[in-house]
Amino acid sequence: MSTTETGKLDGQVAIVTGGGGGIGGAVAKRLAAEGAAVVVDDIDESRAVTVADQIKGAGGRALGIGADVSDPAEVDRLFETALAEFGDLTILVNNAGLINQSRHFFEGDLEWWSLVLGTNLTSVYLCSDRAARIMARRRGGAIISSSSGGATRAHRGNVAYDAAKGGIEAATRALALDLAPYGIRVNAVAPGAIDVSPPGTLSDEERAQRGASIPLGRIGVPEDLTGAYAFLAGPDAAYVTGVVVSVDGGMVSQQRSAEIDIFGLDRYPAIEPEPGFERA
Repeated sequence: MSTTETGKLDGQVAIVTGGGGGIGGAVAKRLAAEGAAVVVDDIDESRAVTVADQIKGAGGRALGIGADVSDPAEVDRLFETALAEFGDLTILVNNAGLINQSRHFFEGDLEWWSLVLGTNLTSVYLCSDRAARIMARRRGGAIISSSSGGATRAHRGNVAYDAAKGGIEAATRALALDLAPYGIRVNAVAPGAIDVSPPGTLSDEERAQRGASIPLGRIGVPEDLTGAYAFLAGPDAAYVTGVVVSVDGGMVSQQRSAEIDIFGLDRYPAIEPEPGFERA
């Protein structure tokens, strides 16, 4: 097992959505290393099974499932399968989301908006609803959602994404109030600039450039985040609910202009003014 193994999650059962790689895969492995049985969900079943097999190969308990968590029927199947396999649910990590849907507002449409909001926000409602009803009966559980700096700041070309992440943080606070009497804690983690690309995708120069405006001097990797999720899932966070933990190298706390922006001004659509129009 991992050198981070503590046994603090022994006897726990977790579902991690969007767990087929990147942040979700790293979190699933960390929760398993801490002792939890983990149901790894991903819209791509082969990715989910691969992560689950890696967990089992390291001595943990896991199951990989392919399910689209923006679809209520698929969510029902995910939770029913998890309960049939492990008999309980104590931890939910809402991590599923689309991150490569950047469009300028003028180039968006309802299909784009619905896709991003469905995957990034509606999935949180659907999975949290199922999880909370299970956890309420057992008077305990932890729900952790993946947010973003975009919830409180703004990314160019990401109106739908940032709206979804803002919704996640608002829902986290509201759910924490609604579910506290049932012993359910609800929190979120806000990752910063995290490199989830396959190894070798970014050159050392690109990595250095993207990390230049981050106070800790580098972009993050998924493993930088797993301790926060494990903490919020475990007994050390027994009195923590309704909060968002930023794990971003200090990125959103600084009063400083970003040195780069992935969605540059050169990608903005050209809108010609009406003839005779003069700027006010």
